[in-house]
Parts: sequence; structure tokens; C-alpha cells
Amino acid sequence: MPTVTGLWADLVDLVLPAACAGCRAERVTLRYGFCPSCADVVQQIRPGPVRPDPAPPGLPPCFALGPYAGVLREALLSYKERGRHGLARPLGALLAEVVATAVGTPRPVLLVPVPTTAQAVRARHGDHLRRLCGYAADRLTRAGWPVAVARPLRALPRADSTTLDQAGRAAAALAAFRLRPGRLPALTRAGHGRTVVLLDDIVTTGATLAAVSGTLAAVGSRVDVAAVLAATERRQR
Repeated sequence: MPTVTGLWADLVDLVLPAACAGCRAERVTLRYGFCPSCADVVQQIRPGPVRPDPAPPGLPPCFALGPYAGVLREALLSYKERGRHGLARPLGALLAEVVATAVGTPRPVLLVPVPTTAQAVRARHGDHLRRLCGYAADRLTRAGWPVAVARPLRALPRADSTTLDQAGRAAAALAAFRLRPGRLPALTRAGHGRTVVLLDDIVTTGATLAAVSGTLAAVGSRVDVAAVLAATERRQR
């Protein structure tokens, strides 16, 4: 399996005044936010292809670290909703692992994180996906991958997707993104000769990834593949 060597092995053990991000155990030795047991669980997860069913039109091939459940789900909740910003480094390293699996052999890549709304940035005291993208880019670069990062889009205000059904998510996503003024020339230059990888933290219906991919395709920038940390496992009614 293609991999970025040493993504986890060189993360030193730290003792932090916080609970484990995976199981919320307290007063334990933590390895970048995880107790030894949860760190082992995360280490053993292997990225692979995922596809929502039904998949929205325009959804690029998508790879995820694992299902949105267990330790991975708790870690993402701790990072996004509980203020554990320090988890950006290990989660970003794991996102780099997903990119490496999705792309295959090392080659020039352009990482494009899905833009976050201003409301979400304020609520979470920062752009959580921008931080993840930065650490993923750093890990890939140090592993020998030629990496560039582009943020050509802005996210418009929209309803909380957790309150929407699949059709509602798709409709909201289609109107949610706009190209930033003056970004097209830089995006075209950055993407020339590179594999364009769309980054997000979680994929559920795939509506957001499809919408961003479609917005970029409309200005002549094709997304080759999407990489996410977790994929929601939908249950049949």
C-alpha cells in the first residue's frame, strides 16, 4: 500500500493536562492527544476508497482513513467541537496518509481544502480544515512529495447540514461556494502538471465534495481525487 513513511512513528509521547481524544480517559499518558490504546487503534486504520450510495453527480473518486465511528469519531469531535486544536498535527499527518493512498506514487500534488464558513471559523476559534491541510502538506513535503496548497473558493453562509436530508444537503451545497476574486490565474498556475486533491474532514452524502468539485470544474480546474479523514456509514432504513 502506498504510504508516507513514518507519519506516526516520529510523533513523540507527551503528557498533557487533557483527557484522551479517543476514549476521554483522564490522567493517562498521551501520545499527541491519544492514550496508548487509542493511538494503537488509530495506527492500525488503513485508508481506502469510499463512495456514498447514492453518489451525487460530479463526486470525484474519494478516499477516507476510516469510518466515522469509535476512536476516529471521538478524535474529530474533540478537535472540531471541544477545542482540542493540538490534534491538528496528528490528524493532519493521518490526512497526508490518505492523500498518499489516494494518489499512489509520489508526484506533484495541489491540495485544495474545502472552505469553511465564517460562522464556523468563529465558532471553532479558527479554520479547522486549514490547519489540517497545513500539517498534511508539511508531512507530504518532508516525505519528498512536491506539494502546493490553494484556497481559491470562499464558503457562503448556509444552513446547518445536520438538519437537512440528502436532497437538502445537495441543494445547499450547490449554492454554497464562490471563486474568490482574482484567484483563477494563480489556481491555474498552481494546478498545472499537478494532481489536484480536494480535502475535507468527513464525507457523508458527498454533496459538499461534489459541489466544490463542480465549482472548480466550471472555471477549468478539474479535481482528480478527494481525501477525507472519515466517512459516515449510512444505515438503510
